[in-house]
Amino acid sequence: MESIYRKIVVKLSGEALADEHDQTILDRDLLKKIAKTIKEAHELGTEVSVVVGAGNIWRGRLAEKVGIERSTGDYMGMLGTIINALALQSAFEEAGLSTRVMSAIDVPQVCEPYIRRKAISHLEKGRVVIFAGGTGNPFFTTDSTATLRALDIGADAILMGKNGVKGVYDKDPRTNTDAKFLEHVSFQEVVERKLGVMDLTAVAMLESSPIKIHVYNMEDPDALISILKGRKIGTVISKE
Repeated sequence: MESIYRKIVVKLSGEALADEHDQTILDRDLLKKIAKTIKEAHELGTEVSVVVGAGNIWRGRLAEKVGIERSTGDYMGMLGTIINALALQSAFEEAGLSTRVMSAIDVPQVCEPYIRRKAISHLEKGRVVIFAGGTGNPFFTTDSTATLRALDIGADAILMGKNGVKGVYDKDPRTNTDAKFLEHVSFQEVVERKLGVMDLTAVAMLESSPIKIHVYNMEDPDALISILKGRKIGTVISKE
């Protein structure tokens, strides 16, 4: 069975890579599970790229707490995404996937610079591309990175895994027992209702785009593949 999407961007949070039991920034078993899922997606004929955050290594609020100004703190976070991208690359290659890390920050000793045409070429050659270094600019989240890269490479969808929730709710389900699950919502509604699914700046950039966002529970190992096979999993965010 082929994927319903030709080209996707998978958005992973840094927290999704951490070992909660040992309190370490990376969990070998989680990396292997992610690699297995990405390989299955690739085998469906999908061109797969990944954007990874750095929440397991560095959080912006920590910069403020220790007295580091915002721009410097954001650059530290960008460096954290490169660490996570290299860990993912290692796991993907161990699973048999040809992988390239492309960074918005120039670090030629460890990865390639982000160049749009080169990224597209890698994907067309069957490689998985991991986008690291954020946007290369402070004051932007990795949600914005996922949006910008999806627009830039002509992706059909962004698949965003969340920890512990099956999709988008009208309010935070962790603190509101009456939170209502939303199966489908428009970009405009997300912005107007300030639904906390992702950075609202990132959502606003997609308002006139045909790209769809699928929000799903990352703890469900079959969710991403089920979405690619056309099954109704999680929440769909789209233009209409």
